[in-house]
Amino acid sequence: MIYAGRIVRGAWLSLLMLTAACGQQGYAEQEGKTMKASTTYLYLLRKTPFFTGLDTEQLRWTIDHSREWEAQVGTVVANCAAVDKSDDFWILLDGRWQVEHDGHSYQAGHADAGKWFSASETPGSCRLVTTEHSYVMKITRADMNDMLSRGFAFESHLEQGRAYYRTVFTAAAAGY
Repeated sequence: MIYAGRIVRGAWLSLLMLTAACGQQGYAEQEGKTMKASTTYLYLLRKTPFFTGLDTEQLRWTIDHSREWEAQVGTVVANCAAVDKSDDFWILLDGRWQVEHDGHSYQAGHADAGKWFSASETPGSCRLVTTEHSYVMKITRADMNDMLSRGFAFESHLEQGRAYYRTVFTAAAAGY
């Protein structure tokens, strides 16, 4: 009888946990547009330009330490307002986005130098907005630093992006 009671309690506990998990919507509100949580597949991540230099173990580690989102056209992925300077990294997995700064827009695709973004690496205020249906990945600064310390092959992508964003923000400051 005691054994049966434990089984029933275990079943109720499992049902409660399942209900709680289903209640999580898996959505992120980004300035009025909703991003939907998405599943990252290793075989697709391997083909994404930012991640092509990683081995299978590193790709799995990346999947375990990041979050993929599906974003509709016009979704503000990041806001660079001085009061909201997040140091998270956003990687464009598929689709297109643009940085909007001082009335100018600078577009990038998933294979361009601007395929990653971090508000903390930009001067002034700006917004990162999707220009078509896209998939984006969020990696915290702590996880990115951990990946770099583990030898993940991101340096060339990060340097290309930093050079691109320096050009973007220098051109904007010069009025081009």
